[in-house]
Amino acid sequence: MRVVLCERPGPPSVLKVVEQPAPKPSPGQVIVAVACAAITFIETQVRAGMVPPSDGATFPLVLGNGVAGTVVEIGFDVDPSWLGEKVVTTTGGSGGYAECAVAWAEDLHRIPAGLDVQQAAALLADGRTALALSRAARIQPGDRVLITAAAGGVGSLLVQLARAAGAATVIGLAGGEQKLALARSLGAHVTLDYRLPGWQHAAKRAIHNLGVDIAFDGVGGATGKAVVDLLRPGGRYLPHGMASGAFYDIPPEKAQEIETIPLRSAISGPKESYVLVEEVLRLAVLGHIRPVIGQIFPLEKAAHAHAAIEARKTLGKTLLVP
Repeated sequence: MRVVLCERPGPPSVLKVVEQPAPKPSPGQVIVAVACAAITFIETQVRAGMVPPSDGATFPLVLGNGVAGTVVEIGFDVDPSWLGEKVVTTTGGSGGYAECAVAWAEDLHRIPAGLDVQQAAALLADGRTALALSRAARIQPGDRVLITAAAGGVGSLLVQLARAAGAATVIGLAGGEQKLALARSLGAHVTLDYRLPGWQHAAKRAIHNLGVDIAFDGVGGATGKAVVDLLRPGGRYLPHGMASGAFYDIPPEKAQEIETIPLRSAISGPKESYVLVEEVLRLAVLGHIRPVIGQIFPLEKAAHAHAAIEARKTLGKTLLVP
């Protein structure tokens, strides 16, 4: 079978399509014929050597922690009703950029009627993250909410969840008019290009200098500092990514004025993670949220996909297809 092998940490060009033997399931496992694999931003950072691989994996490795497709083989002790089912699942950390992937039966989610495999894949990681963050933020009707990377996979869902929770003002930050237009189409009341000078002043005017109640930050760095500075005393800051390359290190005096809710505290463990995915799939079927799939690349173009994500040229979720 074909896989995208990450030979070593480095630029996108280290991703190469090679042939490997098809995997066989161990007890408790299944083989999924991959219809699409979701790319997460952190996978670009693992490939670049900025973040270590999960679960003790080492290079060379096949990236990909989320896939959707059809169960084609099962371990001897797995319920046979899974055979032939369309599922979305984590791979346990790696192995998703491939024609077939191994998954634990306990991690499988049946794709409900009304969703296709691409929508389900787009919702797996980003959906559970966005739903967990929105719940941890305790959004109340009337709140003023700011969302960085509002046209990304997580951010685009946070915009929708904030609106559904009754936020009075949703401010979406993104780079470029195409991304700002997407955030507006999803419900952002105010959209601002964080790359342009003066956006913080525009944000203050939009909320009449009252301060932001909640800020979701997937960027960090200098943008994270500007976002934290916009929070009112007692406001809630939810850092969940570091697209800038680093989380913002909040000064002690500011940290005492606000509540910081990291992502790791928003999801207690695998059981809650599983429940969150089930719920986000249900919300999507009901039409309460919709994933944005901005671009789809074949396996052979995995390097191009990573390069596009790193260059901030993508909208919503990026998928790979065999």
